[in-house]
Amino acid sequence: MPFRIVRNDITKIKADAIVNTANPDPVIGGGTDSAVYNAADAEKMLAERQKIGSIAAGDAAYTPAFDLDAKYVIHTVGPYWQDREHGEKKLLSSCYRKSLELADKLGCRSIAFPLISTGVYKFPKGEALHIALSVIQEFLLTHDMDVTIAVFDKGSFEMSGKLFTGIDEYIDEHYVSDAIDSEYCSDTMQRRIRGYERERIAAERTREATLDDVLKSRSETFSEMLFRLIREHDIPNPEVYKKANIDRKLFSAIQCKKDYQPKKKTAIALAVALELDLRTARELLAKAGYALSPSDKTDLVVQYCIEHKIYDLFEINLALLDLGLQEL
Repeated sequence: MPFRIVRNDITKIKADAIVNTANPDPVIGGGTDSAVYNAADAEKMLAERQKIGSIAAGDAAYTPAFDLDAKYVIHTVGPYWQDREHGEKKLLSSCYRKSLELADKLGCRSIAFPLISTGVYKFPKGEALHIALSVIQEFLLTHDMDVTIAVFDKGSFEMSGKLFTGIDEYIDEHYVSDAIDSEYCSDTMQRRIRGYERERIAAERTREATLDDVLKSRSETFSEMLFRLIREHDIPNPEVYKKANIDRKLFSAIQCKKDYQPKKKTAIALAVALELDLRTARELLAKAGYALSPSDKTDLVVQYCIEHKIYDLFEINLALLDLGLQEL
């Protein structure tokens, strides 16, 4: 997965580059800065940092990572939060952009960020995360790199309530729980009986057909339908797999193997990337043997987003994380 958000200590993550929210002067600051220095070997890293000198807000430089499970530490200086009127957003965007560009120049294949400026610099976490997502998403459209954002608390991504104001009500309205779906409701039982009867008749018809008849009647596979839709939508392949947040190797495997069986979250991500309507999305998922279930909250979030034409996978993942669900 090219991009992910995890709840973890930035110093515990394995990546080619670890980003540090640095002090502008070559001294050890507090918060993340102190944690990164201590985990790396404070004395050695400080000596390298002093060779760089001062770093301006929004800029980035690098040192070796020493004892961290990384090759490099990229030191970037985030802005102090004031009032949105002093270029804070522009400077924070620059921190992420220049860190990514530097990692690319160093030949890194993976990079891990903390939420820059959200500690002692007091940048609002939801706004900071939104800026990070925007810059990372733009970068990944033209680059191949695994990017991780490490957060400590749920509050860091509790912004989806503003983006999806109706999502809780939608789930409450559509969610079907086995605990409350009474088996003794006469209407429910009648519907199920009719369903069982239809299944029995269909099974009898299938038994009457020969094996050759069944094989000849096979419809297009998930891969065949997916790439037909890509051609019909006239979208370049790289744009599809980048918007779906899947790597090129996985996408190539789906393309090369007509009978490829993707994971459900991969199938959903591709449906979202193609901006399919709900009916077509359901049909594509069915080709892989999946359905959007009313008893699965992740499926309901996906259904809500498709119905409301919300096709930004990063934003959908924020909503899932906000609800304590696993991202796509």
